[in-house]
Amino acid sequence: MRPSIVLEDDLKLILDAAQEAGDLARAIRLKGLEIEYKADDNSPVTNADLAADELLTTRLRAARPDYGWLSEETADARDRLDCRRIFVVDPIDGTRAFLNGRPWWSVAIAVVEDGLPVAAAIYAPEVEETYAAAAGLGATCNGVAIGPSSATAIEDCRMVGDPVVFSHWSWPEPWPPMRVEQRSSTAYRMCLVASGEFDAAVAPLRKSDWDVAAGDLIAREAGCFVGDHTGEGFRYNRARPSQASLICATPALAPLILARVRHMGAGN
Repeated sequence: MRPSIVLEDDLKLILDAAQEAGDLARAIRLKGLEIEYKADDNSPVTNADLAADELLTTRLRAARPDYGWLSEETADARDRLDCRRIFVVDPIDGTRAFLNGRPWWSVAIAVVEDGLPVAAAIYAPEVEETYAAAAGLGATCNGVAIGPSSATAIEDCRMVGDPVVFSHWSWPEPWPPMRVEQRSSTAYRMCLVASGEFDAAVAPLRKSDWDVAAGDLIAREAGCFVGDHTGEGFRYNRARPSQASLICATPALAPLILARVRHMGAGN
């Protein structure tokens, strides 16, 4: 692990860049969006996504030319696998919310070192929230330290995710009544658990590294559990840049949730 002063320099760099990119994206939306659909999964991408990605690429790679690069909106350059440190970036996490005028989108940036995130910034412009963390230094929202809720039971917990997931027929045992709310940005969901506004987030399908890397560090530094349905923590900068599933929860809820989801296959 690098000295804390170096981590703090990286954190300041990505915080400033995230805020610039978020403000740029919001300004472009006000002027009017141009929308295309990706050939691989038919997901939307806008001129704001691409402009934010270009800003982040220019800003961050100029400042740290020896760091590798992984972004949702940039073709994957496999030379990142030879880099000890890389940026993992989602220029607009929650593009559908962004398109539909909902506030739950964010810019997510992580610095990953030796497979683990060591600095993270998530900026949600519409709700004026900036989350940050550096390894061993805790997590903050708008400069104030955050931590998870004290929830200890799944029943009546505040779950952030897709309500359809929890009513699906394939669960061996039905989920108890919960207060489930949807937020489009996976990164922002993790921040909401980290700050105690929600108690857990469960996403049974595969998540890309750029969806979870920044939120992973922020939530763990806040005191949450983060991992997949088997209970394993995440490793990054691998040949396949994705994780099998996402469980983010308070320490007390995590084992209860894992007991329910361990049956899920990892082949997605």
